[in-house]
Amino acid sequence: MRIGDLEMDLLKHNVTRGARSVDLLPREYALLEHLMQHGGEVVTRTMLFEAVWNYRYDERTNVIDVHISRLRRKVDAPGEPPLLHTVRGAGYVVRAPE
Repeated sequence: MRIGDLEMDLLKHNVTRGARSVDLLPREYALLEHLMQHGGEVVTRTMLFEAVWNYRYDERTNVIDVHISRLRRKVDAPGEPPLLHTVRGAGYVVRAPE
């Protein structure tokens, strides 16, 4: 899968951004995979929680926010245009810069 210069090789189980390798933990990989499968579409917290954690979403938890923050630091390095965006009140989206 590819969005902009972010590429995920599902067979080799690796992620690159341009020429840079992105090292992800298993849960981060699953989170990014789900977001990339829905590239350009807003994915809600509920959808992420159910797809990646296999649990019903609990509004009191910040586990998704923590994982998105870690994933954003790894995927969107300083100086690179951001690919992982927060849509206030809705969820998250991965999209290439316009």
